[in-house]
Amino acid sequence: MKAWVNEEYGASGSVLKFETEYNVPEINDDQVLVKVEAAALNPVDYKCMLGFFKGIDSALPHVPGYDVAGVVVKVGSKVKKLKEGDEVYGNVNETPLKNCKRSGTLAEFTAVEENLVAIKPKNLSFAEAASLPLTLLPAYQGFELAEFTPGKSVLILGGAGGVGSLTIQLAKYVFGASKIVTTCSAGKIEHVTSLGADITIDYTKEEFEELPEKYDKVFDTVGACDKAVKAIKEDGKVVSIWGKVTAPGVSFLVTSKASDLEKLNPYLESGKMTALLDPKSPFPFSQTVEAFAHLETGRATGKVVIYPIA
Repeated sequence: MKAWVNEEYGASGSVLKFETEYNVPEINDDQVLVKVEAAALNPVDYKCMLGFFKGIDSALPHVPGYDVAGVVVKVGSKVKKLKEGDEVYGNVNETPLKNCKRSGTLAEFTAVEENLVAIKPKNLSFAEAASLPLTLLPAYQGFELAEFTPGKSVLILGGAGGVGSLTIQLAKYVFGASKIVTTCSAGKIEHVTSLGADITIDYTKEEFEELPEKYDKVFDTVGACDKAVKAIKEDGKVVSIWGKVTAPGVSFLVTSKASDLEKLNPYLESGKMTALLDPKSPFPFSQTVEAFAHLETGRATGKVVIYPIA
């Protein structure tokens, strides 16, 4: 199969190589083989290539990639729900850093456990579906960890980012927040408001933790837990997806679960929640290195997606 492969650690522009005869992964009994139609890039992909996690990562060579959308072409003997021809999407690595698959999603085929991929929402394109898993899952699981109930207020730090933009939508359409406040720059106010934010705080002009209003929950996507704990009510809770944690804040690592995606499919199919692709997306498979270069600028708005994979 065709695949992008890194056989050594380093910058994506120098170590990522295009292979035309790479081995198609064999599937285990609990796995399905997916013909990859689209894949999305995430910062963790190029950080893995740089060797940030080589102490706990799987051995080289790697085909990078977590997010996938595609078609099942083969099923293992213990697969119960999925069948050949099913259109699916998901994150192929159960945990984001430890023992990740050596054959990821930047290839024509990928092997993945049945419990990690869900049926693709019918109204979403493959490119849209591929953009979701690794940002949608932590947003959803963060609300679950925070024990969020309808009628509560939430402050979302970094509402214009990949996870933050979906966190706003989840707060509004799934968890029934009474007030959604988010931090962003002035240029992103219209964007986050369109997603469902009620109030914005321009972090370049104001320190959110010094403002008088306090919140039932704070969802930290930017690594500012030490400030976030100053913005909660007495019985409030802070959930952080990365960075150093300050009590009483809590942090977690996302777990890939088809069951969570299945719960959210109705909100995606109804059109209440939307996938957000970077304006330059999708990049064709042949321009994967250029897509990584764009992601690494830090200026992408929405997910950087590779489509079609061919």
